[in-house]
Amino acid sequence: MGNQSETHYPLVKEATDAERIGMVKDIFKTIIPRYDFLNHFLSFRRDIAWRRLAVRRMRFLRTNRFLDVACGTGDLGIEAATHYSPISVVGLDFVKEMTDAAARKTQAKGLSSRIVFVNGDATALPFPDNNFDVAGIAFGIRNIPDRMRALREMMRVIVPGGQVMVLEITPPRGAIVKGLYHFYLNRILPRLARAFTSNPSAYIYLADSVMNFPSPEKFKTLMEEAGLTAVKKRALTLGVTYLHIGIKPGL
Repeated sequence: MGNQSETHYPLVKEATDAERIGMVKDIFKTIIPRYDFLNHFLSFRRDIAWRRLAVRRMRFLRTNRFLDVACGTGDLGIEAATHYSPISVVGLDFVKEMTDAAARKTQAKGLSSRIVFVNGDATALPFPDNNFDVAGIAFGIRNIPDRMRALREMMRVIVPGGQVMVLEITPPRGAIVKGLYHFYLNRILPRLARAFTSNPSAYIYLADSVMNFPSPEKFKTLMEEAGLTAVKKRALTLGVTYLHIGIKPGL
């Protein structure tokens, strides 16, 4: 599925924050038709297991509401609503084409009465304080330049004692695993993406964003600096992905 006028994006380290935001919007608009398929295919379907594990660590204490930030096509919110029958879910993304696709998927699964989608900015959430038990983001925070502000906004909208959960692909440590992962991201993944999408450069950018994401230790520190307490990190699949969970103080 080639494209003679393939888009090219600057490297993460070379792009300004404004350029990165524009790139992310453009990227996710162009890959929606194959987005779910490629997520599952390129992760060997581990993304499904990672979301499932994150959902099973959610705690609903007061509001029975979950906020899925940078929700994409809604997989994390759908998994949460399926697993916890009493809860309602709000999915937020700044790409309308993504929330439109998420709404169609939710309707097909019969969950439209419990999951709604809105367009908005993760660094300026359009919700009042203390409105959700859990705010989560899966594979989206690496695309947000101002991660501190996004974390603080997620903390603001959850109740005291509520959870902020971040599921993100992380550059693995260890020479052998890191070397294999780097080879996959930079050699194999773009070729696979080129076979299935008209914008393979989107996946080259996404691989670059993974390799430039902070280490689990540094990200844990960032969550603590945002004001979250009892921050825990858990390595998944040999450290390819990490689940971070922090608690809003004040309960």
